[in-house]
Amino acid sequence: MSTAVTEPDWLTSRRVGAAERLDGLELPTFRGVAGWEFTPIDALDLDAYAPARAGDPDGHGVFDFEGAVRVGGSGAVAADATSEGPIVLPIAEAAIRHPELVEKHLGTVAKDSPFVARNDAHWSDGVFVHVPRGVHVDAPILVTNVHEQAGTALHTRTLVVLEEGAEAEIWDQTVSADPETDGLVNGVVELVVGPNARLRYVSAQELNEQTWVFGAQRAIVARDGHVDWVTLGFGSKNGKVFLETKLDGPGAHASVTGAYASRGRQHIDVDTLQEHAAEKTTSDLAFRGILNDRSSTVWRGMIQVDEGAQQTDAFQESRNLLVSKKAHADAIPGLEILADDVRCTHAAAIAQIDPDQLFYLRSRGLEEAQAKRLVIEGFLEATVERLEDGPIREQVAGAIEDRLAAVLGA
Repeated sequence: MSTAVTEPDWLTSRRVGAAERLDGLELPTFRGVAGWEFTPIDALDLDAYAPARAGDPDGHGVFDFEGAVRVGGSGAVAADATSEGPIVLPIAEAAIRHPELVEKHLGTVAKDSPFVARNDAHWSDGVFVHVPRGVHVDAPILVTNVHEQAGTALHTRTLVVLEEGAEAEIWDQTVSADPETDGLVNGVVELVVGPNARLRYVSAQELNEQTWVFGAQRAIVARDGHVDWVTLGFGSKNGKVFLETKLDGPGAHASVTGAYASRGRQHIDVDTLQEHAAEKTTSDLAFRGILNDRSSTVWRGMIQVDEGAQQTDAFQESRNLLVSKKAHADAIPGLEILADDVRCTHAAAIAQIDPDQLFYLRSRGLEEAQAKRLVIEGFLEATVERLEDGPIREQVAGAIEDRLAAVLGA
C-alpha cells in the first residue's frame, strides 16, 4: 500500500479501512451474480498480483498531443494551481498538497465492490483534476498509465472535479509496456461535473493480451452539466469494466461513445448504465465493436429512469460486426423506468459482413481483402462521425485505424 510520498493520515486510514472491508466482499461468481453471466473469473487469484507503480510513459500511449498538459509515471508533475486556477497533479501528490479537495471528493462517486475496495487500498498512480468555478482549461490534459512490471497489479485512480461553469478536456490512457508483460490492471474513475460545467473525457485501454482488466468508471452530472465521454477498449485478455453516468440535476446531459476491436481469444465485457435521477435530463449512448478470430465481447446496457425523473430522453445502441465465424458477441440492452412521461429507446445488432456489400465492391474491381476492409472501416466510421471536427475526431480515428490494422493483420 505504499506510495512514492508520505501520505496524510486520513488517506492511510482510508486505505486501512478498505483493506479491512475486503474481508467482507466476495468476488462475483460465474452466473452467481447478475452482470457476470458471461465473464467467469473463478480462476483469477487477485492476491497473486502484488501492487506495483506505473512505468515511464515516454514512448507509450494511444494518443499524443502537442501542447498537452501531461501526467504519468512516478514523480511526474503537470501543473499546480493558484487560488483561482486549475489543479492538475498526480493524485498521490494532490492528496498531500490539496487534502481539503481530495478528501472531500475521493470515493464519493464510485460504487463499492471488491475491485473498488482493492483499488481504495492499493492505488498508486492516476490524476487529480480540479477546475474552479467558471474556469476553462484550454489545453487538453493527457494522462498515461503504463503497466510495466510482470506479474503485478497496477491500481490507478482518476478523480476529476469541475465546479460550476468550468470546462476541461481530459485524455486518460492505460497501456502495457510490452506485448508479453502479464498482470492485472484495476482502475477507478470518478467524474464530478458541476452545474453548467462541461467535461470531455476520452479514455482508452490498449493493454496486451496477457493482462486482466477491471474498471469502475462513474460520472455524476449536476444541473445543466454536460459530459461527453468517449471510450476505446482495445486490449486485455479478460475482465469487466463498468461505465456509468448519473444525471443528477435538471437539464443534465451525457453523450457516451464507445468502440472496441478484439482478436485472438480476447474477451471484452462492458457494462453501461445511464441513470436519470432528475427531470428533463438527456443521454445518448452508442457502442460499436469489431470481432475477429475466436474473440468474444459483451455489452450490457441499462437506461434507468428514477421516480420523478419526468421528461427524460434517453437512447442507447450496441452494434457488432463479426469478421470471423468463430467470434461471438452478446448485446443486452435494458430499460428500468419509474416515470410515465419519458422517451427511451434502444437498439442492438450482431451480424457478419454483408455478402451483398462485398459483391458490390468486388464487382467494382476490388480484391476480397480490400472489400472487407472498406466494409469494416465504414462500420466504425459511424463512431467517428459522432465526434466533432478537430483533434478529437483525428485522434480517435487514428487510434481506431491503428487497432484495425492489428486486428485484421494488415
